[in-house]
Amino acid sequence: MAHLNVLAANLFLAASLFAAAFATAPAAVAQAPARSAAPPGGDAVIAWNRTASMAATQVGLAPLGPPFPESRMYAMMHIAIHDALNAIDRRYLPYSFDRRAERGASPEAAVAAAARDVLVPLLGQLPRQAFPQARIDASVAGVEAAYRAALDAIPDAPARAQGVAVGQEAAAAILALRASDGAVGPFINTNCPQNPAPGRFQCVPGLPFIAFQGWAKVTPFVLQDSEQFRPGPPHALTARAYTADFHEVKSLGGNGDSTPSGRSPDQTEIALFWLESSPLKWSRIARAVSVTTGLDLWQNARLFGLLNMALADGYIAMTATKNHYDYWRPVTAIRAADTDGNPETTANPAWTPLGETPPTSDYASGHAIEGGAGAEVLKQFFGTDRIGFRDCGTTLPAGSTCGDPSPVFRSYATFSQAADENAYSRILIGFHFRKSIEEGTEYGRRIGERAVARFLQPATAN
Repeated sequence: MAHLNVLAANLFLAASLFAAAFATAPAAVAQAPARSAAPPGGDAVIAWNRTASMAATQVGLAPLGPPFPESRMYAMMHIAIHDALNAIDRRYLPYSFDRRAERGASPEAAVAAAARDVLVPLLGQLPRQAFPQARIDASVAGVEAAYRAALDAIPDAPARAQGVAVGQEAAAAILALRASDGAVGPFINTNCPQNPAPGRFQCVPGLPFIAFQGWAKVTPFVLQDSEQFRPGPPHALTARAYTADFHEVKSLGGNGDSTPSGRSPDQTEIALFWLESSPLKWSRIARAVSVTTGLDLWQNARLFGLLNMALADGYIAMTATKNHYDYWRPVTAIRAADTDGNPETTANPAWTPLGETPPTSDYASGHAIEGGAGAEVLKQFFGTDRIGFRDCGTTLPAGSTCGDPSPVFRSYATFSQAADENAYSRILIGFHFRKSIEEGTEYGRRIGERAVARFLQPATAN
């Protein structure tokens, strides 16, 4: 319980300030309600992924809260689901729970119990100061209602009880494994650098703290450590490539009001479409693709387990890389360009990005890492990049979000196309340089590739 108390204390401050950082996202953006716009169909794994997403939205982790604990919650839930199913029928190798269920155990009951027994304690440990009790209660109530509905749909027979038992055991296994994984903070550093050298990170305007530096110490799910696959350094401030990146984000990333921007309406839509939490977005994409490709329960358990472990590790690796390079954000670079020693850059002390810059350093882009990881897991899992899909957004202007009667959808011919647009959105919103998003996308792809190649592999026939 000491672990939970430390986590709660640190997550309280982190979530409060991190949420405040995004509270001033473009005024036109409206957070969608928790209602899902995913296509009908799917199975228990898809249903519980949707339930987890709705719970995260209800409590305030998504779509614009801190995605770090959100990604960890999804990964742990899907590991428990995967391991519970494979205790019943060993089609894929387990991650943390290696036991055989009693013959005849209900798979659907196992999925429900595994999901519920991970979600409820993780939601329940969120600190009340950052997440109001009413929101926690509503989120937990939604999970409990989904659990009761799932069990009510299964005949009250030994098979149901056996399924519940194995699901509970799988949940307990992953909770025990991750109990000392380092997700305890501190997650906020209020000691902003004083007069740092040009190119070094400075706390972004209006946010006198650095968020989630301590997440670099969290134990990865699939990586050897948080330094694996780390990209090389960002551009030197006098490099030609830096100059090009500087002018690109300066010309496109402004808010279009006090700071002119050359963005087209479609580019503005892209910036806002991808603003939401990456675990929320890529889970919704995976649900849509799963339905159209007809995956079964076990295949879905593996897909969502791999996807969410890779996304969780993307944030761990991202934080370690940001801490290592400590590179300044465009909002700082553009306002202080007269100090960078580059005669080709010009300062604009009033330059303001489309969205309020997150309180972390630039390199490498976490959003791009997440997109690269998500796309690569899907590509590797299905054995092809060329699966078309469309998705809605929860951070688009009011009237066009996933929760609205007529949401705006964007369509993609490949997973890589979506990942590239996701990365580009961070230039268009004014958060990152091109070097950061390109290296981030490749970084994420390597994480996703490792996840699929090494974990939850097909079981060898007995």
